[in-house]
Amino acid sequence: MAFAVARTRDEAQLYLELHPCPDCGSIETPWEHGLIEADGGLAISYAGTCPGCAAEREYLFGLPARETRVNGWPTFGGSEPSELLDAGQWMAVADRAAAAVPSEPVEAGRVLAVARAAVDEVVKFVPAGQDAVPEDEFWTPEGQAVRDADPGRFRLDRLLVVRDTYHDLVRETGAR
Repeated sequence: MAFAVARTRDEAQLYLELHPCPDCGSIETPWEHGLIEADGGLAISYAGTCPGCAAEREYLFGLPARETRVNGWPTFGGSEPSELLDAGQWMAVADRAAAAVPSEPVEAGRVLAVARAAVDEVVKFVPAGQDAVPEDEFWTPEGQAVRDADPGRFRLDRLLVVRDTYHDLVRETGAR
């Protein structure tokens, strides 16, 4: 069995935050991670005990074909699109971050950096020569709901404007 690839630790951590404990809803699980052998190959295991209800939790992720060079924070992945989150889920991450920008400049820069990086992840779903994210890149109900609310947000020209605006706002805060 092949596992969806976690391209970076930041991407795996975000995935875990977006998947709270199914028993109690907590996202506070202290995760331990490492390489394990699973289904005849190597995988990355994130395992922990939920502090809210003591449920044992574990997620297994595939290894990327090549290591993604970390280039600042956050680094969600390389040039390939995510296998963990669909295009609509990435847009939802950007929306949540942009809606929660604090007034303190350094922290505002960090939150806007997440929004910028999440939109950059959406852009990776646009195939070369195309002008929008294809419908099959929304494979979760959450992602499909974001797309259905405003499909025009997934046009490449709009995505690039939003990403560049977040980038400019990050620079204005003095953060990198």
